[in-house]
Amino acid sequence: MAFIDNYNFELLKNEAENLVLNELGEQLEAYGGEICTCNDCVVDMAAIALNSVKPLYRFSILGTLYTSRAMTDDAYGESVRNAVSTAIEKVRKNPSHD
Repeated sequence: MAFIDNYNFELLKNEAENLVLNELGEQLEAYGGEICTCNDCVVDMAAIALNSVKPLYRFSILGTLYTSRAMTDDAYGESVRNAVSTAIEKVRKNPSHD
């Protein structure tokens, strides 16, 4: 039996993912259709942004409280906004398709 089969990792959650995806949606709306929003491009944007921000993993209720505080931190919010903006520009200049 593999290590991963011995534990329940389903409750392990990176809260940064929710923040990045929400911010990505907001920023893409602001482009008003002037940028490709196909699945490949949008998922690439999300991946690039997520690789740029500090992860906020949680497992328990206490972890949820900890990440809630971090999510309201102005510096963290700014890092998410910047990461998403940078990711959008990278993919806009080099889309995932021809």
